[in-house]
Amino acid sequence: MPSGPAVPTDRPTDRPGDAADDAARGAEVLTAPEIGRALTRIAHEVLERNKGGTGLVLLGIPTRGLPLARRLAAKIAEVEPGLDAAALVGSLDVTMYRDDLHRHPTRTIGATDVPPGGVDDRTVVLVDDVLFSGRTIRAALDAINDLGRPRVVQLAVLVDRGHRELPIRADYVGKNLPTSLTEQVRVRLAEIDGEDSVRIAGGDR
Repeated sequence: MPSGPAVPTDRPTDRPGDAADDAARGAEVLTAPEIGRALTRIAHEVLERNKGGTGLVLLGIPTRGLPLARRLAAKIAEVEPGLDAAALVGSLDVTMYRDDLHRHPTRTIGATDVPPGGVDDRTVVLVDDVLFSGRTIRAALDAINDLGRPRVVQLAVLVDRGHRELPIRADYVGKNLPTSLTEQVRVRLAEIDGEDSVRIAGGDR
């Protein structure tokens, strides 16, 4: 009997070059569902620590801190339906407050957008994707000082990779991720990158 059509044996994941592509992208340490669960946990922790969402402001640090702040606000509003998620969120550009402007003088200045009511006497939660040296957060604290006087400032990050250069600690962490200085932590979010993932590239991994 004549044989049927040849069936390809290589699946897409087995194609030459895929392993090299994966190595270049790095090892995945947080998948999309895991990112979602981490943000859900952080949202509950924020509400628990602050005894609800009254007087809460989430300021996302661009670029990826802003969509994370919006997601957190949506999850907080799911728990407390009386809250307006959009009214909780603002963006905080820290470009002009950075201590490395002399090294990168051509940085693009972004937008600072504070929710209605400002920050005075409110609980401000700074939101960023990765906490590393702490210098971006120091710049964010300086920027907040020019906006007003919050009752308290807290910090939420998706990933804390260590190697702090300043005495700054996150109040809410999605994942503590020990890294070497030669490694890169790559956060990708659907709003910006078309997918959700956190990967580590470089180093000895």
